[in-house]
Amino acid sequence: MKHEPKPGEHLAPEDFDAVVRLTPLVAIDMVVRSPAGSVLLGRRRFEPAKGMFFTIGGRISKNETLAAAFQRIALAELGADTRIEEARFLGVFEHFYATNHHELAGFGTHYVVLAYELASFNPGLALPQDQHGEFAWMTLPELMAHPDVHPNAKAYFARPQGQ
Repeated sequence: MKHEPKPGEHLAPEDFDAVVRLTPLVAIDMVVRSPAGSVLLGRRRFEPAKGMFFTIGGRISKNETLAAAFQRIALAELGADTRIEEARFLGVFEHFYATNHHELAGFGTHYVVLAYELASFNPGLALPQDQHGEFAWMTLPELMAHPDVHPNAKAYFARPQGQ
């Protein structure tokens, strides 16, 4: 890529691989709750964490504001026009993975994640299948006990709120 990316624009694969190899990625994850309190998880179709259940989320691109990234990610992953003002900030988390999106040898992925909670989300919406092969609504005890829920997703519930 010879130009500066536009907000929300995907990088060319070789540019993205260089970024993942050399720097942390900044992302937004969404703890999406039903009115009954269950949490929405999707089984990831791609590395890192391929095959594991994880919260909804995505990377923030260069020149993209947090508000714009949040809205873009919610639309892409939930099929809903949701704004950051509708969410509650949970904190900053770090995720380290031995793998990377393109499954290249020699480097892993480091995320700095801004986690937000969306309460009372409609569980009846049709969810996009691009990033997740299946979805599940789990109660907190189910989520914490499930062997296919990634430890980084469980971390959102393992520490006191606001820390």
